[in-house]
Amino acid sequence: MPYADLHVHTTRSDGSLPLEAVPEVARRDGVDVVAVTDHDRVQPFDSPVVERDGVTLIHGIELRVGTDASQRIDLLGYGLEPSTELEAILETIQENRIERGQAIVDCVESRLGVDLGVTIDSGFGRPHIARAIDAHPTIEYDYQGAFDHLIGSDCPCYVPREVPSFERGRAALAESCRLVSLAHPLRYRDPEQALALTSDLDAVELQYPYGRDVDRTPVERALERHELLPTGGSDAHDERLGIDGLSRGAYERLELTADGTN
Repeated sequence: MPYADLHVHTTRSDGSLPLEAVPEVARRDGVDVVAVTDHDRVQPFDSPVVERDGVTLIHGIELRVGTDASQRIDLLGYGLEPSTELEAILETIQENRIERGQAIVDCVESRLGVDLGVTIDSGFGRPHIARAIDAHPTIEYDYQGAFDHLIGSDCPCYVPREVPSFERGRAALAESCRLVSLAHPLRYRDPEQALALTSDLDAVELQYPYGRDVDRTPVERALERHELLPTGGSDAHDERLGIDGLSRGAYERLELTADGTN
């Protein structure tokens, strides 16, 4: 079991694990350090790193940005103390999330003739809609089927989000965080293009549960070429932690608990 799971979502965005339950679940799953990296949301922490019931919690964030190559990628920020610029970006994103979420819900309800009964507020995302579809007694689609046939990319009810540019998002995270990493590089349509952007970052997510066989050689080359630090995590959206992550030695090399930057 990894010592540190540095990619975890809670109910403050599109996860199913309440923030207050993270320490208990981490202890159950044998994880000592958890980075809470909700999509486009900061946490109610008074420090970049906090201790809760014997578990170290890293204040983190996952921010989606757009690149010049018409590709969207996700950046992970760790040791967060949000700047005015980042707060402005997140406020705009959350407004768009609500508008986009309502548009997708309206489309699904109209197409299927149902009422999903969802509440659309800050942090709302497509997993909330997929869970409502899965739970609805008259809809034939399960959670994955909702993405495959209704709300996934190129599906009839998909609505794209508005995101900041890579340059603006990276700069805001660099100002606000001790470490900025590229998330799950082998998930993108063009991994090489995404990895090329790591020349402007501190780290790249090496350990990640892709759910398929992957060749991590391109990631390892980027680590060496740009002298990056490896990060890792489970990208947990449910109530299980530590599917992937870092050893204690790899985590300590990040120096997230030290004062200042890495």
